[in-house]
Amino acid sequence: MRVISGKARGKKLISLEGINTRPTLDRVKEALFNIIQFKVEDMNILDLFAGSGALGIEALSRGAKTATFCDNSHDAIQVIKTNIESTRNVESSIVINKDYSLALNSLSKQNKKFDIIFLDPPYKTDFGIKSLEAIIKLNILAEEGIIVLETDDEKKEQEIEDIKGLEVFDKRKYGKVMLIFIRKE
Repeated sequence: MRVISGKARGKKLISLEGINTRPTLDRVKEALFNIIQFKVEDMNILDLFAGSGALGIEALSRGAKTATFCDNSHDAIQVIKTNIESTRNVESSIVINKDYSLALNSLSKQNKKFDIIFLDPPYKTDFGIKSLEAIIKLNILAEEGIIVLETDDEKKEQEIEDIKGLEVFDKRKYGKVMLIFIRKE
């Protein structure tokens, strides 16, 4: 797994071993950033369920102002910190070792707003939908911001459409992986 473009281009990232994490494939990450490439520069990013931090680090490499990484796994946090240091992004990064719901509440209390939020929750959970509901309720998505949800469940799109205040504006499928692009209504 590598940084695809920008100031850290080609830098190898480490990832967690085991079955509990599933890094976004480089080809999916490349497609994702080709879609949002003009929306990244000078933006504030939230990488929720960050795993290795690859999505937030890619955004920083492409000119994002800040990236906040959140994961509840202590091992994931150590990997994220190592990857942030190796890509020289320490000053523009915040790392939070909390459950996603606690992290979102904490960010809301700090009046944080994010231009891009990456959600890559464990596939067989409802954490993605619960995160989206909390993001809207807590008002942490910037007015023109976008959310990108990675999933393998095609039914998620309808569940998202049922959340008041959100709309799906694009979706792309890469093998079993689907990227759903979401914004405020």
